[in-house]
Order: sequence, then structure tokens, then C-alpha cells
Amino acid sequence: MAEDSPSSTASPEALDRLVTELRGEVFTPGDAEFASELSGFNLIARHRPALVVQAAGAGDVSATVRYAAARGLPVAVQATGHGIAAPADGGVLISTRRMNAVTVDPATRTARVEAGARWHQVIAAAARHGLAPLNGSSDQVGVVGYTLGGGLGPLGRRYGWAADHVTSAHLVTADGASLEVSADRHRDLFWALRGGKGAFGVVTALEFRLMPVERLYGGGIHFPAESAAPLLRAWRDWTERVPDAMTSSFALLRLPDVATVPEFLRGRLTAHLRIAFTGSPEEGERLLRPLRAVGPAIEDQVRDMPYSAVADIHRDPTEPLAYHERNVVLAELDDGAVARLLALAGQDSGCQDLMVELRHLGGALARPPAEPNAVGVRDGAFTLSTLSPPNHPDRVPHRMAPWGTGRGYLNFFAGPDTADAARDCFPPETHARLSALKDRYDPGNLFRFGHTVHGRA
Repeated sequence: MAEDSPSSTASPEALDRLVTELRGEVFTPGDAEFASELSGFNLIARHRPALVVQAAGAGDVSATVRYAAARGLPVAVQATGHGIAAPADGGVLISTRRMNAVTVDPATRTARVEAGARWHQVIAAAARHGLAPLNGSSDQVGVVGYTLGGGLGPLGRRYGWAADHVTSAHLVTADGASLEVSADRHRDLFWALRGGKGAFGVVTALEFRLMPVERLYGGGIHFPAESAAPLLRAWRDWTERVPDAMTSSFALLRLPDVATVPEFLRGRLTAHLRIAFTGSPEEGERLLRPLRAVGPAIEDQVRDMPYSAVADIHRDPTEPLAYHERNVVLAELDDGAVARLLALAGQDSGCQDLMVELRHLGGALARPPAEPNAVGVRDGAFTLSTLSPPNHPDRVPHRMAPWGTGRGYLNFFAGPDTADAARDCFPPETHARLSALKDRYDPGNLFRFGHTVHGRA
């Protein structure tokens, strides 16, 4: 049988040759380890590949991509499984979770991470040198996927998108070649990877700048349901005058009555204010005073805190669960928008979303980076995102579209019907440029799972 024939995918001889090239393991559906290697954080969908490669290094990734390309097999990549979109049915899944080395250089204030590293590793390594990465709200999320999608986190308004601070990437392209991508090498790919996500290959390592942040005035305040409406209006007004050092969000939570949820949040509507301020605790307390005055809180955890405790701000779930995630970027949040949102998701709305969250943008998130990239949502005022349980498709972002910019934020889409979300996450000229690069570097559309731009293929 011809080596490049798609029907030779399960040939024992071909698999044996692949195995001899790898340091990691190879699993097929009949192997006991196959199912566990597929497991990811978001259980809303499940991969069903023909082959799983447990990559141990960049060489394993290159060998696997060459194997897949020779047979016309699509390639999917999974580190933590938070952002699953199109399930990998058939083809090859590369699991990068064991490629998780993290190195911090305090002299240059940079970090180098492998493809499977999670943010908690980088936070801890950087904190030993009084530094902080531009991680997201959860420290369990994979560094690479988050950063390639833009990267919106607690230091965003002060320092910008995580993608803005990437200095280089190591990329395996569709022909199995390993490239070092930076402002000086393969500059077109350097532009595209930072914001364009995983359409162009497998990123096996990233290098990025760290910030001189040791402490925050930060945390969360939970308010009862009856305070949700006045708190939202007060927070909206408050965001118009806070400094760039203040990054915040407002969320309506309807968390299930299960043991992993704090008892005071189970089975009820609460409003959660999230605060991350890089100024002094005294100034942070002064800035927060008008919001605390809205009404008595159920719990107030905002305090002077080490940056290593940053995950305490949002208190995102740490155990796997099934959810749809949708979003829209809002151009404004006027009185009409506030009224519509409360009607859709406030008290007596009938909303079943686990979370409806607004994140304040602006500041450094609105400014262009020193080295241009593909991040496509710099003109928004807020992101509005939702987490919805299975069998309850969410409509809040769609119904808030009259106040939107016409864009979504790529990292806040998850679920099996979000594979084409990238079409709505970039201005037309940016999407066209990304599509042209897709045609150039992956003309066979090998990397077609996940949130990816599409060229001609």
C-alpha cells in the first residue's frame, strides 16, 4: 500500500516507524490509556481521533505532523482542553500536556514555556523574582492557547494583551518543519500567531515578557441578587473614571448546588465584582469605596495580596465540567444596554447561564503594541461572555448585539458549534490577511480543528 495513502493510517508498519521516532507514547482506540489521554477540562464535547500521540518534545510534534501530512490526516492539539471547539473526529491528536517546562530569566524579565505549561507554573516561577505574567483569570489554563488567542487577564488594562508581549515562538508547520518565529524571523507568522490562534501549525514553545508586579489590591466581592442591578449601574459609571492600573469585571452567577461550589453561592443568583489594582492598597480602597457602598456584601475578599494568589480574584472552577461559552464585544454600555442585560440575565429573567460576565476593556488593551499583531478587538469597551450548561443554548450575547462592535473575542468561545467563530473576531482586512497566510503555510488545511481561520482549502 502506498505510504501516502489515507487508508494506510492504521498500518502496523507505519505506526511502528512512527513509534521509533518518538520519545513519547502512541495510543490507538484499543489501548487502555487512549481515553484518559483525551480528557480535557470542558466536557461539552469529546475528541474521537484515530490516533493520539503523547508528545514529549518538539521533535515528537514534528514527526507526528509529518506522519499525518503524508496520509492527509488532520491534526488537532490539546494541552488542557479548556477551549474545545470542533472535536477531532478521525485524524491525529497531539497531546502536549507533558511538554510543560517553564524557565524564567529575571535579568531580561522573560519566560520561556513549552506547549503544555499552565499558568500556575509561570506565576509561581515568576513570583520568585518579583515578576508576573499576563495570565488569565484561571491559573489552570494552558499558556500557549490562551496567549495565541490574545490573552485577556487581570493586568490587561495596565499592560495590554498577553499576545502583545510575546517575543518569539517555536512553530511546527504543516510540512513538519520547526521554525523560530519572531520580529526578525518569519515576521508574517509572528504577526499572525499573536491573536490568530492555531491555524498555522503547532506552537511547541513561547517566550514572552514578564511584568514588574509583586502584589495587587485585588479579590472579589459577592453581592446578593437584589444588589445586582444597582451594582451593575454603579460599576458601569465607575469604569468611566478609573485609571489604567484598575482592571475589573462584573458577573452574574447562577452556580449549581454541588459540593465543589461554596455553600453561599449554591443554587442562587449572586453578583460578583472582580478587582485587580496595581496601585497602592490605600488608593485601591479609596477607588472601591463607591461600589462597596451599593449595599451589604455576602463576602468581601478584596485585599492587599501577593500576585501568586491572583486566581483568588475570579475563583474560576478547577474541576472539569461541561459548558458552552459565547461572547460579544460591546462598543458601549449605555442605560439601554444595562436595562436589556438585566432583563435577559438579572432577577426574574429565567436565565439559566452559569455565568454572565462583563470585563472592562480600554487602557493598554486599546493601544497598539510595539510590534503589530492580529488581535482584533482593541476597539471594544467591554466583553460580554456567558457560560451555559449543556442543552441550554445561550442567547444573551446575540440579543446584546445592538450595542456590539460586530466582533467577538476568540478565547471566549467554546463548544462544538464555535469552530467558525474566528470569522467574527477580526476586522475584514485582518481576517483576509490571516486567510492568505493559512493558504501559504497550510494549503491542505491540516490544522482544521479548533478556532481556526480558513483559507481556500
